Amino acid sequence: MASVRAEFVPDADATRESMESLQSDVAAAATWRDDFGFAVESVGASHQATLGGPTGGADADPPLVAGVDQAFLDDRAVSVVIVSRGGEVIERAHAVTDLEIPYVPGLLAFREGGPILAAFSELDADPDLAVFDGSGRIHFRQAGLATHVGVTLDLPSVGVAKGLLCGTPDDDPDGRPAGWRTRIRADADVTNAESGTVIGHALQSRQYDSRPIVNPLYVSPGHRVSVGTATDLVERLCDGYKLPEPTRRADAYAEEVKREYEDHSRPQS
Repeated sequence: MASVRAEFVPDADATRESMESLQSDVAAAATWRDDFGFAVESVGASHQATLGGPTGGADADPPLVAGVDQAFLDDRAVSVVIVSRGGEVIERAHAVTDLEIPYVPGLLAFREGGPILAAFSELDADPDLAVFDGSGRIHFRQAGLATHVGVTLDLPSVGVAKGLLCGTPDDDPDGRPAGWRTRIRADADVTNAESGTVIGHALQSRQYDSRPIVNPLYVSPGHRVSVGTATDLVERLCDGYKLPEPTRRADAYAEEVKREYEDHSRPQS
C-alpha cells in the first residue's frame, strides 16, 4: 500500500518548526466525518454472532481492518500491520527500520511514522480501516500518529491511546464501569481548534473485579472517521477486552518478529 499524499511523509531531518508546521497542514487536510464504505454494525459482528448476541448489520461483509503497532530493537523499530476480516487474519506485513530521532511529545509521527509507512508498503491488501496504538485528533495540533499516517495513505483511521496527551474530559474518568465514555474537548494546549471542540472520547472498555480501577482508553479519529463513530468502532473491536483486537494482534505479531530478529542476531554456538 503506497502513500497517496507524499508531501505529508514525515521527515525526521526536518526542524521542529517545520515538523509542527507540517502537522498543521496534515490536520487541515484531515477529514473528521464518516467517509468509508462499510457498515459500523459489521465491525466485530462475527464475535457477537459467535457469542449469540445481537448482530445489527452483521449480514454485511465485515471490513478489512488493519491493526498497527511497533516493537523496538535498540535503535530500530519493528513496525507491523496485521489485516483481519472479522476473526480471520488475511495478511501480515512488517518492516524493520532505523529510528532517526528520539521520542518528543507531540512529534511521534516523525519518529515512528516513516517506519510504519514502510510496513504498509509491504502490504498487498487495501484495508478499509486502520486502528493505531497512538493518538489521532487528540493531539496538540490535531495531527497525532493515526491522523498523520491516515492522511498520508488517505485511509480511514482511528487512534487509541493509553494516556491523555492533551484536551480536557467532560467528566472524571476514574473508576467508571465498562462501556462508559465521556467527551474530550480541545483546551488551550490544542491549536487549530476552537476551545471546547470535541476531539475524542475517554472510553472505559473493560473493568475487572480484582482491580478497582482500570484506566480508560483515549479514542480519537485519525482520518475519514467522525469522533462518535471512532469510539463506536473501538468499543466493538474491544469485544470485552481492554484493547481493541486489531492492535492486540499487531502487538503480538510485533513481539514475534522482534524475537525472530533477536534470535538471528545471537552468536551461534
